[in-house]
Amino acid sequence: MVEKKIADQDFLEYLIKALVDNPTDVKVDRKVDEMGVLLSLKVNPNDMGQIIGRGGATARAIRSLVRIIGLRNHARVNLKIEEPEGGRPEQGRKTSAEELEELKL
Repeated sequence: MVEKKIADQDFLEYLIKALVDNPTDVKVDRKVDEMGVLLSLKVNPNDMGQIIGRGGATARAIRSLVRIIGLRNHARVNLKIEEPEGGRPEQGRKTSAEELEELKL
């Protein structure tokens, strides 16, 4: 059986792979329910900043584009960006214990 190509999922994969440094790590899952279509995006932890953008601007733009593709196909499409396991990569980030100690001072 040949799997039917899905426009919203293919578009999102194409768009994200063009933005990130690790395109082989891009994974898009698609789920359909009574609320519409949910696309779940997983990328390499080092690429999260490129997907989110400054102040979330890139993520908002991606979500808008995905919704437009959905409207063209008469579907409500939402995007969920999955945070990588273990949270954000460590780049001078303080642990919650260190943050608490700072507040106590």
